[in-house]
Amino acid sequence: MHNVGVTLSARVFAASHLTGTFVLRSGRTADHYFDKYRFESDPVLLAEIVSALVPLVPPGTEGLAGLELGGVPLSTMLSSVTGLPAYFVRKEPKKYGTEQVCEGGEVAGRRLLIVEDVVTTGGQIVLSAQDLRAEGAVVEHAVCVIDREGGGADVAAAEGITLHALFTMRDLEASGPESTMRAT
Repeated sequence: MHNVGVTLSARVFAASHLTGTFVLRSGRTADHYFDKYRFESDPVLLAEIVSALVPLVPPGTEGLAGLELGGVPLSTMLSSVTGLPAYFVRKEPKKYGTEQVCEGGEVAGRRLLIVEDVVTTGGQIVLSAQDLRAEGAVVEHAVCVIDREGGGADVAAAEGITLHALFTMRDLEASGPESTMRAT
């Protein structure tokens, strides 16, 4: 954890950790699940998370590139706190109107910080960075609330992107009751 009290990680864990029977993206079944939208939909918790993210914004950042869908509320709130413009990055260009992959204005020549909620493999960060770079943006950093420690930081680094995480999955596991959660 980056100078963030255990209280915030415990609150993120309490808001987002669910037990039951869940089918994971991999097709496996798990008895627990981490629902990131639960912390993003709580306005008080989201505001605290964003305040904790502010010190992770690298100097020289000129815009915040929130990735669809979870990075959008984070980048919007972070924009409000930092005064940096927010851009919204789609997974693929929309098929109507402006047909853009990045919404919110011109990004050519701007140093953008990718904003994501949870990173596992880092694949979406890499794809979105490639799209933003194709638009002329400079992308060297990404920030996330949770790094699930699934290799995402290394994948991003191989593309010249430094990942800054507020919490790792181990941080959250350590803050949960009885520390019984395992990464999903």
